[in-house]
Amino acid sequence: MIKKIQFLVLFSIFLPFLNSCGTGVDAKKFPPDPKERVQKNIEEGRGFTLMGGVKKGSSGDFDFASSNELWRASLDTIDFMPLASANYSGGVIITDWYTSGSNTNESIKISIRFLTNEVRSDALDIKVFHKNCGQNDNCQISEKKGSLVAELNKKILSRAAVYAKETKEKTKRKYTGQQGKRLKN
Repeated sequence: MIKKIQFLVLFSIFLPFLNSCGTGVDAKKFPPDPKERVQKNIEEGRGFTLMGGVKKGSSGDFDFASSNELWRASLDTIDFMPLASANYSGGVIITDWYTSGSNTNESIKISIRFLTNEVRSDALDIKVFHKNCGQNDNCQISEKKGSLVAELNKKILSRAAVYAKETKEKTKRKYTGQQGKRLKN
C-alpha cells in the first residue's frame, strides 16, 4: 500500500512535465511525410544532422575503415613505417619516427589527416616532419614541404582510385544479373 502511495505522489509530481509545458503543435503546418518533416525541421534550425545529414536513396551506408578506399590506400602506402596513432573515427594517421638504415641521425614522421571520404585531390592533408639530430642528441625538428608530400599524395590517391574502381565493380557484379536486374541474396 505504501508503494502505491509513493507511486501516486511521484506520478502527480511529474504529471505537469509530461504535458510538454503546454505548447501544442498544429498538424496542418507540418508535412505528413517523415522525411519532409525532418528536412523542414533542419531548415528551421530545430534539428541537427549526424555524419553528413540525410542522404536520399541510401539505405545501409556504413563507413568502416576496411571499406574506405583512402584509408586503405594510406595505410598501404606507409606500411613500412611504425604507426604511433591510427584513428579512423577522427580521420588521422600518425606514424612514429622512422629512420632508414643509411643515416641514423635523421628520421621522418608522417601525419595524414582525412578531409573527406571521397577520392579527390583535396581529400588529404599530409604533413612530413624531419628530425635531424646532431651531437649530444641535439635534435632539430622541421616540417618538410615539397616533393615527398606530393609523391605521397599522388601514390595514395592513385591507389585509392584503384580500390574505388574494384569496389564499384564488385558491387555491380553483386547486385546485377545478366539483364541488369537486382538479384536477391
